[in-house]
Amino acid sequence: MLCGTTGHTTFEAHQALCTADSAIRVWSLETRLCLALLTSHYSAVTSLAFSADGHTMLSSGRDKICTVWDLRSCQATRTVPVFESVEAVVLLPEEPVPALGVKNSGLHFLTAGDQGILRVWEATSGQCVYTQPQPPGPGRELTHCSLARGAGLLLSVTADHNLLLYEARSLQLRKQFAGYNEEVLDVRFLGPKDSHVVVASNSPCLKVFELQTLACQILHGHTDTVLALDVFRKGWLFASCAKDQSVRIWRMNKAGQVDCVAQGSGHTHSVGTISCSRLKDSFLVTGSQDCTVKLWPLPEALLSQSTDAGGSPALLQAQTTQRCHDKDINSVAISPNDKLLATGSQDRTAKLWSLPQCRLLGVFSGHRRGLWCVQFSPMDQVLATASADGTVKLWALQDFSCLKTFEGHDASVLKVAFVNRGTQLLSSGSDGLVKLWTIKNNECVRTLDAHEDKVWGLHCSRLDDHALTGGGDSRVILWKDVTEAEQAEEQAKREEQLVKQQELDNLLHERRYLRALGLAISLDRPHTVLTVIQAIRRDPEACEKLEATVLRLRRDQKEALLRFCVTWNTNSRHCHEAQAVLGVLLRHEAPEELLAYEGVRAVLEALLPYTERHFQRLSRTLQAATFLDFLWHHMKLPSLPAAPRPSET
Repeated sequence: MLCGTTGHTTFEAHQALCTADSAIRVWSLETRLCLALLTSHYSAVTSLAFSADGHTMLSSGRDKICTVWDLRSCQATRTVPVFESVEAVVLLPEEPVPALGVKNSGLHFLTAGDQGILRVWEATSGQCVYTQPQPPGPGRELTHCSLARGAGLLLSVTADHNLLLYEARSLQLRKQFAGYNEEVLDVRFLGPKDSHVVVASNSPCLKVFELQTLACQILHGHTDTVLALDVFRKGWLFASCAKDQSVRIWRMNKAGQVDCVAQGSGHTHSVGTISCSRLKDSFLVTGSQDCTVKLWPLPEALLSQSTDAGGSPALLQAQTTQRCHDKDINSVAISPNDKLLATGSQDRTAKLWSLPQCRLLGVFSGHRRGLWCVQFSPMDQVLATASADGTVKLWALQDFSCLKTFEGHDASVLKVAFVNRGTQLLSSGSDGLVKLWTIKNNECVRTLDAHEDKVWGLHCSRLDDHALTGGGDSRVILWKDVTEAEQAEEQAKREEQLVKQQELDNLLHERRYLRALGLAISLDRPHTVLTVIQAIRRDPEACEKLEATVLRLRRDQKEALLRFCVTWNTNSRHCHEAQAVLGVLLRHEAPEELLAYEGVRAVLEALLPYTERHFQRLSRTLQAATFLDFLWHHMKLPSLPAAPRPSET
């Protein structure tokens, strides 16, 4: 069964179903019997639509026709050839709509199918009275269409799972929703303030999102998968390259609308990497699987004035073409002063070239596998390379020597970028990890694990406070630099700890043991709590003081104290305090109350072996002391009789 619907008035107790056998069946919902079999189509019936009075039904199919049915007689009254495989049909309100070519109040319907455009037909004459002025393209085939009469909106769904929302009376596009990104191959921030994001996925289409509202604009132009993106300095212009061997330049206006303003072709294989000039919006460089790089200057007309949105794109002509490597070129990068070009290839080397002549200056050799990314440092004369051997290397531009090697990824490193004014590196790999490195000490300070597949796209904002990643798991993730916030939070914690420590010292000095113990427990430091317990036990009335203090604690504080006892009990020097606290709880707390403590079973299991060991040690000490006392008493010499006096002898 493909689709089904219930009538409005005369068929209130009936239901019409269309099936894969190209027939439409009308069923009674009360008797569950088939009332009629409607046969007119020769292929699968894809959609049904009913008029407002319920007397007329419209059906569409993949046999490229639409049929108008009279439901009172269950007969076909009109067959309209639409010359495309129709996936959805919508009956329009019977009222004039001049913008759609509907000049009378007769029956009109709208079709959506494999041509990717919406068309309005007059049922009486079978003529197409309106065709949407939208050129078809790959992935734009329409699979569903629905009319929201109350809101006056028309919703259509493309084969790429994108949702397009139109004004019903004019078919003007209002909103677009990207339903599925597939494998994300590259991402970039757009706009002077990084207000937008452009995403290249495994599709000829580009998607531009506004970060604040997540409103989407889908850009069509390339005829094959877009492989790479880059943005010019000011943020209004960006470039894309694709498997269709072409490069395109796009412009975003202040309203956020993006249009293609220039295009060029000349490579003989897929164009896999692109880099825009850094100082001025004057040129761009592309690298291809044909092992060449091309330098494309921007037309003067494009730089001096805005290209009309409805005008045709300007034509780009390559100024310089240079064969740079023996294998695919995976990455190109332009230096911050626009005078140098770095290329990275599958031949395991990176090369440095002068611009605009593309004259070879040197070769960076040392990686064991092909290179996926090259990037210039924004501050120093250093080049970073990311390789399939799982390492990131830093190279000196003066002598082409390797300065540092960063090892930590378990698989190929796909992207690398300088952040924090060139003092740190951000890398992404096919292991799905994003790593932050400190260049000074070669230390990986943070590993971000949010992707489940290769992280192909990595880009940092102008202020280095945000980063954007896109991966093979169809996710685009926006990261925020929280270093300053964490440092401020840590500083606040240290200050709070100092204040609490001073307050604790004052409470101990004043012998306010209850508050001192509660404060020490709140610090979550077992040694500090131990210090308070020792201070209480040094008091002449130790036993009474300890019992009174411990018993007045809250339940959560007693649970924390019991956990601390486990730590103290492992040390023979502190076991007496642990046993004293444990004795107080065992004597004054009912067994059922102790068993209700959180994690009490694990605590008891940890206390038992050490307590038994302490008991055995004390027993041996007591036996030794008793034996020593026994020896002492039996070693005492008996008193001798007094010696006789000389006079008595």
